[in-house]
Parts: sequence; C-alpha cells; structure tokens
Amino acid sequence: MKQVLQNLKNSAIDWRMALMAGVLVVITVIFNILSGGIFFSAENLYNVAQQTAVVGILATVMVLVIVTRNIDLSVGSVLGFVGVLIAFLIYTMNWSWPAACVAGFAAAIAVALYQGALTSYVGVPSFVVTLGGLMSFRGASFMVANGKTQPLTDEFFLSLGGGYNGGLGVTTSWVVGAVICIGVLVSMVNKRRAKQRYDVPMNAFGVDLLLALFPIVIVLGFVAVMNSYQIPNKAEPQGIPLPVVIWGAIALFMSFLVKSTRFGRYVFAMGGNPDAAALVGIPVKRVTMQLFLLVAVLLTIAAVVSIARLNAGTNTLGNNLELLVIAATVIGGTALAGGSGTIVGSVLGALIMQCIDSGMLLLDVSVGVRYIVIGQVLIAAVVFDVAYRKWTGDVL
Repeated sequence: MKQVLQNLKNSAIDWRMALMAGVLVVITVIFNILSGGIFFSAENLYNVAQQTAVVGILATVMVLVIVTRNIDLSVGSVLGFVGVLIAFLIYTMNWSWPAACVAGFAAAIAVALYQGALTSYVGVPSFVVTLGGLMSFRGASFMVANGKTQPLTDEFFLSLGGGYNGGLGVTTSWVVGAVICIGVLVSMVNKRRAKQRYDVPMNAFGVDLLLALFPIVIVLGFVAVMNSYQIPNKAEPQGIPLPVVIWGAIALFMSFLVKSTRFGRYVFAMGGNPDAAALVGIPVKRVTMQLFLLVAVLLTIAAVVSIARLNAGTNTLGNNLELLVIAATVIGGTALAGGSGTIVGSVLGALIMQCIDSGMLLLDVSVGVRYIVIGQVLIAAVVFDVAYRKWTGDVL
C-alpha cells in the first residue's frame, strides 16, 4: 500500500488539481440531488457560469498577489468604487460608456499607485494598506453617487454582463470550443516534444492523451449545455456567456504571463524567498508595484462585467467580494505562505466557491448560514493545503 501511494505521489499527474476537480464534481452532484435536478439545468448552469466570471477574473491576479506573500483585502471595495463611478458617469453625467470606462480605469490606476507605493516603497504591510482601503473605498463608492443606484441601458454594454444579448450564439460557441480543444492537443504534443528533447521523464502517450481528453470533454460538454439554454421569446440559444469568454481570455493571458515572461518568474522567485530575490538582482519593489497595477487592470474589467450583469451601479457592489476571491484562490491551491499557486487552480477554486453559493441559494439557505459555510470551506481548504504539503514533502 505504501508503495502504491509513493508511486501516485511521484507521478506526473497534478493530484491537487485532480482532487479539486473531484470535489467540484461531488459538490455539484449533491446540490443537483438536493435541488431535485434543478442545479444541472441549462438555465442554472448558464447563470452559475456568468456569475463565477467576476470572482474568477480577480482570482487569477490574487494568485500572484498571495504568491509574493502579500494580500489585497480591498478588491471588493475598489471594484465597487470603480463600478459606481463608471455607472455614475454614464447615467448621471451622460458620458459614453467607453469614456466612462477609461475614467474608471484611471481611478483604479490611481488607487493602485497609492496602495502599491505604500506597500513596495514605504514598506507598510499590504494587509494594513488594503484593510484601510477596504473601508475607505467602500465609503468612496457611496460618496460618488450619494448612495443612489445608477441604472444602465446601453444594449452592447449590458451584453458584457451576459444578459439577454450576452452570449456568443450556437455557431460561434462551437467554433470557440473546437479551437480550445485543438489548442489542448497541440499543447500536449509540444510538451511531450520538449520533454523528449531534454530527456525529461514523461508519461506514456496513452496517459497524456487521456489527460488531454479530460478537459476536451469538459469543454465540449460546457458548450453543449450553454447552447441548449434559450431565453423565452428569443430566436436562438445563448451560447457561451460573454463574461466567461472574458474570464477565459484573461486566464490564458495570466497563464502566459506566469509561465513565459520575466515578470512571472520574478513573482514566484519573490514568493519563494524575497530576501534572496533582492540579493540576486530582482527589482522586488518595482515588481510589487507592477503587480498592484495589474490588479487595477483586471479590477476595472471585473467592475465593467459586474455593473453590466446587474444593469446598474449600486453602493453594495462588491460587498464581501474579497472573501470570495481570497477563498477561491486558497481553495485553488495557492499557499498563504507564498511561493506557490496556479491560474488553473484559481479557476477551479472560483467554480467551487460559486457552486457552493449558488447551490445554497437554490436550497433557500439563509444568508447567515451561507457565510458560515463559506468561511468554514476556506478553513478546510487551508487544512487540506497543509496536509497535502506534508504528504508531498513540500512544507513551506
């Protein structure tokens, strides 16, 4: 038995991701049974997909923040501030939505420069800086429009939130799904060639093919479900929601940033040992500032998707979002001690968090119980992370 466990541990399979995927499957099956089959309905899965996008977008960058041994507790409040500002400029000030988005982005950059400078150059712990930001920018979002809701009506802008016209449609969705599947196969072949070139041990071809077929089946199944959901009185099914497309594009970009750029290598080197990173010439302060600016970029995108999905900017926008984002990141395998984390893990973590929240909503669970469950899930994720690292010998 010990030998079997050792062989499993030493295999090239990412068992953490496999376990997380298994947990996601179990959660969805349980909620589907308890809801009488409603959870797996096309309408509910469409809603879950578009609702997960905002948390998923922010989780992709929160991975890097936590990897560098920092934290950003202000993402929900700053998103609310930027979102309300954009909605206010569109509705009250009659700005065009592109101009309002640029102004919102400028505000997010200003916040990033302020919080990033305090953290990277002054040396104030990011926990303290962003905890102050959590309170301050919640107040700022209220002050922008005096607490009044700012409704939005532009059809194209609202489509970014995945509403009535917020899907790719059947044909385009299948094309996107096919491109992703081809990309998975090409990536598998390229990885095998690279390992062969450098004489790196690799799985048998059949194992790698099965591992590649797993995401392919998920993608094709997802596209089929999204193409089966049709809003009443609409001519054709929705297809993949635009927020999911935006989230997917950002996840791919962030994966490229982490794996193929100097910035990504610097981030993980800093998380592994900040003092050693500085000694070998990595510009720790500059990279930390760049990371805060990257948060501002994705935060603006998430704010646009949020207000487009809600059809309005409200002073409650982004409330407790930081809890969901950090929980999704930790559940996805990012170590709070820094140094390790993956973008794919953040995607799985975001899906797990949203499925738990949506499942409890379907079962009409009270708000108080929902927060208790989410908080305990976060603790369970950290406990699992500690146990898993002890098992693999990767104790930080």
